[in-house]
Formats: sequence, structure tokens, C-alpha cells
Amino acid sequence: MTLRHPGALIVAFVLTGTFVTTRLATAQQTQAPSAATEDDDGVLRPLEPDFTLINLPTTLPLPVHGGNFRLTHRFNGNLRGRSFADEASSLFGIDEGATIGFEYRYAVVRHVEVAAYRTSFDRTIQLYGKYDAFHQSASTPLGFSALVSVEGTNNFQGEYAPAVGASISRNVAGAVALYAVPMWVHNSAAGTGVTRDTGMIGLGGSLRVRPSLFVLGEVTPRIAGYAVGDPGYGFGISTRVGGHVFDLTFTNTTQGTTFAQMARGGFPKSLYLGFNLARKFF
Repeated sequence: MTLRHPGALIVAFVLTGTFVTTRLATAQQTQAPSAATEDDDGVLRPLEPDFTLINLPTTLPLPVHGGNFRLTHRFNGNLRGRSFADEASSLFGIDEGATIGFEYRYAVVRHVEVAAYRTSFDRTIQLYGKYDAFHQSASTPLGFSALVSVEGTNNFQGEYAPAVGASISRNVAGAVALYAVPMWVHNSAAGTGVTRDTGMIGLGGSLRVRPSLFVLGEVTPRIAGYAVGDPGYGFGISTRVGGHVFDLTFTNTTQGTTFAQMARGGFPKSLYLGFNLARKFF
């Protein structure tokens, strides 16, 4: 079609410019969420279903003003050193009592979480904070969270054990999440009458075998300072259903759910059945 009138040319020019401007704005809006999503604490992270692996902290962030409840349960019956009939008679340790812990965490501001955890072992209370400095993305090969905590026995009335550390993560091939958790714990020999420190580095990972099913494993060798017993370790399976996460675990200690307890290691020739149950509130 030929435009013979100058006014028509002006109108066509304006309409064309408006169309181009609108398309550019739409493209920018379409691209913006992908960049923002990399730093969105509330986005689903398929390879990180929970804020802990078995006992080790992960780099999963919590959106601001979001919360998370966690229950830990470690049965006291040792699954090693007895016959299958003996194990079955106690329902694989379930009849022999358990060490139970409760935790609630809350995101006070963006990237910053605080948590309170109480375990029935020595009535220990652990208070800690977590800062999610950055997440893995197209431009960042690792995720990194800084950790600081202090715990005390007898409902936080004595034997205080502060700790500082970090959780470093790397997702591989869309199916594996790997973690390294270096940590220093002061007064890790609390209860012995001697003040000692422990340096340790937790190593763990999860394999996503189904969209909501994971295989877990971790070990925490001590690399310096006070170290008794065997390195704590654990393995198990985990499933995510909506905001719930359930882990069936096997560990070599019933008492290694706080940072200072993890520094004291596991028991030789021991294996204990347990589980974790978590619920997100966001």
C-alpha cells in the first residue's frame, strides 16, 4: 500500500516506533526474571530439598519471613553386633528409646536465617545463624553459606560450645548435589573438664534418582584438634512431598545432630536407625 499524504507517513512512523519500543520492553521484561531468579531465595531448587543433608547444613536459602520446622529422631538400638532375630525382637532398635530434636528456623531479612534447635541429649540447645552469600548460577560455579552458632547443655546453662564454618555446594549434571562443610568448634570436649577445639570438614552429597526421591550420604572427618571415636557418618534416602521432606537415615551416632556433637565423632562398630521430618512455611 502507498502512503500519498504526509500525515499518513507521520502516523506510520509513530506507530512503527511505538511497536518497536513495545517489543523491546517486552523482551527486556522476559529476560529480567531469568537473571533475578538466580538470586531468588523462594525459587524451587530441585537438587536441594532441605536445609540439612542428614546432619550437615546445606546451602538451601529461606525466603524472607519464611520458616521451617525440623524434627530429628535417632533410635538408640545399635544395629551392629547382634543377630537378625535380636534386632527384629526390638523392632530394629525402635524399642530402645531415641534421641529427639526439634528445630525452627526463620529468615529475618533477605539471605539471613536464624535457628533454634533443642535435642534431648544433655538437653542441649543450639542457636545459630546462616548467611547465604551466593548461589550457584550460570556465572557462579558454587553456592556458599556462612555459619555461626553457639550451643549449651542443660537448656543452655553450661558447657557452651561456639562454632563457625561454611557450607559450600556444587550441583552437577542436574542430578547430584555435593557439599563441603569446613568448621571450627570451640570447647568440643565439653563434659571432660578440658577445653579443646576441633577442626573438621563435612563431606556429603545427594543423588536425585526420581523427581522427588534422593539418596543421601555424608561423613565428617576431624582434621585438627580434639578427635575421639570414629568420624561421624550417615546415609539414607529422602523424599519431598510439597513442603514436606522425610529422610530415613542410618548413622553411627545418636548424638551427632549439633555442630559440637558432630565434632565428637561417632561410635565404633555402631549403626543406628533414624529419621528427619521437615516442613516449610512459605
